[in-house]
Amino acid sequence: MIKPCLLVLLCCFSIQLWSQNQVNAEGRRDGHWVVKGTDSKKPGYAPTATVEEGDYANGRKVGVWKTFYPGGKLKNEITFVSGRPKGPYTTYYENGQIEEQGSWATTKNTGAFKRFYPNGQVQQDFTFNASGKREGPQKYYYENGQLMIEGNWNGGKETGEVKEYFENGKVKSVKVYNDGKMDASKSTFNESAPEAKAVAVEPEPVKDENNEVKRTVVVTKTEDKPNIGFFDGNGQHTLYNKNRQISQKGMFKNGRLIDGKIYRYDQNGILLKIEVYAGGKYVGDGVIDKSMQ
Repeated sequence: MIKPCLLVLLCCFSIQLWSQNQVNAEGRRDGHWVVKGTDSKKPGYAPTATVEEGDYANGRKVGVWKTFYPGGKLKNEITFVSGRPKGPYTTYYENGQIEEQGSWATTKNTGAFKRFYPNGQVQQDFTFNASGKREGPQKYYYENGQLMIEGNWNGGKETGEVKEYFENGKVKSVKVYNDGKMDASKSTFNESAPEAKAVAVEPEPVKDENNEVKRTVVVTKTEDKPNIGFFDGNGQHTLYNKNRQISQKGMFKNGRLIDGKIYRYDQNGILLKIEVYAGGKYVGDGVIDKSMQ
């Protein structure tokens, strides 16, 4: 004979299962939904594994939705309003550490924003205005917690002094900006400090339609193959800038880079950023190997 308390628990569990994944009279999703591997097109999930869960209201996502890694650990928590990301969100590394925290407004970040290294240290500490542009004090950190860059932004552009530090804490440079443009005559540099190297600043987060940050792609130094024949804008090719540095490299179609990399340098010719493209679309930034600096 089943005990009364156990019977109540079984009934509650049955009611919960019955109330999940329902549609309303118009055939639209309504109430709490749990999407399993069998219901999702995302690869790597077992049939019974939970991919995501949250609430629908007349076919649109509302409230906090949770997405999980194939192994079952929490991947992100995103707030939705009428089917669109709007409000606080948090993303996680698979080791459980917070990767990113902020507030999302459909297509842009607003308010306070933080990104973390996998070890839990803060990597970026930004503030965005209502238009999604960086505003006010902005900071970057090394993985050991040491301050890397600090300065003020106005409407998404650097303004006033922006200080850069070496990993040992010594000042590397003090750059003076006016509306995003550096005034070299008022800026100072200390490239002679020990272990001086170019600072590869992390770009602002690039996200897909699910509000997930696109991952970086590791890029290392490789032997370049010389171009063969006349370049008509198609095929494999390497382009160089006026300083004879690689500017674009990869597969081109009608003069446009389809699969490959675009190399960005500062005014002194120091490599700062490598943009990676696949299928004609920007997919992330390459990690600058020490041999490439």
